[in-house]
Amino acid sequence: MLLFNNFVRFLCLGAIMFAVAGCDLSSPTHVGDDSKIPSNLRAVSYSNLPGWRDDDVRYALQAFRNTCKAKIQYSGAVIPDPELLREKCNMLPSASADIATVRAWFESNFQPYQVYNEKGGQTGTYTGYYSPVIDGCKKQTAKCNEPIMGVPIDGKNYKGVSKRDIVNKKIGRVLYWANIVDVQNLQIQGSGMLKLEDGKMVKLNFAAVNDMPFKSIGGQLKEKGIKPDGGYSADAVWTYLKKNPKLAKEVIYNNPRYVYFYETPQQSVIGKLGTPLSKIRSVAMDDSLYTLGLPVYINTTLSDGRSFNRLMIAQDTGGAIRGWIRADIFFGSGDEAYQVAHGQHSQGRMFILMPKEYSYVKPR
Repeated sequence: MLLFNNFVRFLCLGAIMFAVAGCDLSSPTHVGDDSKIPSNLRAVSYSNLPGWRDDDVRYALQAFRNTCKAKIQYSGAVIPDPELLREKCNMLPSASADIATVRAWFESNFQPYQVYNEKGGQTGTYTGYYSPVIDGCKKQTAKCNEPIMGVPIDGKNYKGVSKRDIVNKKIGRVLYWANIVDVQNLQIQGSGMLKLEDGKMVKLNFAAVNDMPFKSIGGQLKEKGIKPDGGYSADAVWTYLKKNPKLAKEVIYNNPRYVYFYETPQQSVIGKLGTPLSKIRSVAMDDSLYTLGLPVYINTTLSDGRSFNRLMIAQDTGGAIRGWIRADIFFGSGDEAYQVAHGQHSQGRMFILMPKEYSYVKPR
């Protein structure tokens, strides 16, 4: 009988490479840890996910393939069984699979759980980020007045050191120079492209952070009673500060958080998971709560009022991304992505998808 069961399972695994329907994989090859599900997560059916049947989940599958190539750090309060998640990665539908097949694969292999916040609420905040393109210089100039640095290689400590001290003492390797306002935006977004004087394009990705808290730039202007034309949107704040360089340096240096970068020939934006991010399919989440790499379904609206119901993959994190229902949507690179990302700030629901065979999440 054991030999027969293994043979049947082998046939199912092979069939999944072409289609999902017809194979029941409800009997896992591993034993779960029988841990309790946190009260923040409640099992629901796929019919409870708004717009699930309308989403082209093939794009989410492409992003999930990157998860399968990553070295996942299994940490947080919600942790999948590593062996089972690897098993899912070995059973992915083919790249040419149609929408129905991919949707059926997710439904057969993952159980959705609606996420609730600490007070039992169903909604949280969704912001957006992108990879900017900024003007840069190889040397310091009047226009390029702030260094963009890589992690120090001389052993100097940067953890717990303020931005002001890091810059003034050059704790790091100067890679390039740019306008101080653009450098601050680059640090907030976590990656970007530099356009140098000779037209060369340079890709910079997140390397490390000094583990200091983030202090809002717009919030500081509010405290000073300063309201830029257009309010406190990122666009309005950056435009105002570029016209007031002395104030720009003051408020930017009052934000102690500092981000280091590294130069890469790869044009893709790399997230905390260590794999390329996918436009409008990758999302940054709180990695103190969630293991990065998991599928997550988002129900919210975009800055222009359009409904946004999509299956995403948690592949990044950020210093300001904290909480059970809190995420930053990656909108891609350049000006078009900026137009959507800079105004993104909406409320919505979240559903985390976990391997469905058994209890898998650790108690809080």
